[in-house]
Amino acid sequence: MRFRISAPICRPAAGLALGVALLPAVASAHPGHAEGAALVAGLSHPLGGTDHMLAMVAVGLWAAVTGGRAVWAMPLAFLAAMLGGGLAGAAGLAVAAVEPMILASTILFGAAAALALRPALPLALAAVAVFGAAHGLAHGTEGPQAGLAPYAAGFIAATAALHLTGLLAGRGLARLAGAGAARSLGAGAALAGLALAFA
Repeated sequence: MRFRISAPICRPAAGLALGVALLPAVASAHPGHAEGAALVAGLSHPLGGTDHMLAMVAVGLWAAVTGGRAVWAMPLAFLAAMLGGGLAGAAGLAVAAVEPMILASTILFGAAAALALRPALPLALAAVAVFGAAHGLAHGTEGPQAGLAPYAAGFIAATAALHLTGLLAGRGLARLAGAGAARSLGAGAALAGLALAFA
């Protein structure tokens, strides 16, 4: 099987990657997660790091490009695994490779959307769940000591909104400008993840 990424895909993707590279302080920031009300802290945590946001939007993009049952199954697999990871992180489980896994998820989900990869759905869901659990571990470990339930509700709601953003953007662009336009956002996420890796 051969994959081709056209120049129209690469141009907006390169612009997004450049923008992220110029904002290294924002890109790696996870500021003040445990401050304020638990619900607000949960809502803000996925939005506090560019790596989290890009990965979660990319899940929606990949689901949009894949279509079928993946449209709802991929985001749900991520959310369920993230909740499990969050509970494990709050209970004190520490995994050394969590941050690299979060960054890798940005690159891999973006690339999967850009290349319109369509593996067997169980395999795709397993990959989504593994990285969702890594995001959850970060949320749980960095969360507040009290108010775990509203904190978890907050990061689930924020993540679902980011998935929906990617899904709607992918489907909307595909309708307006063709599949290549939707895939270009995935390429942008992957390139932005690479930029973060070298920031």
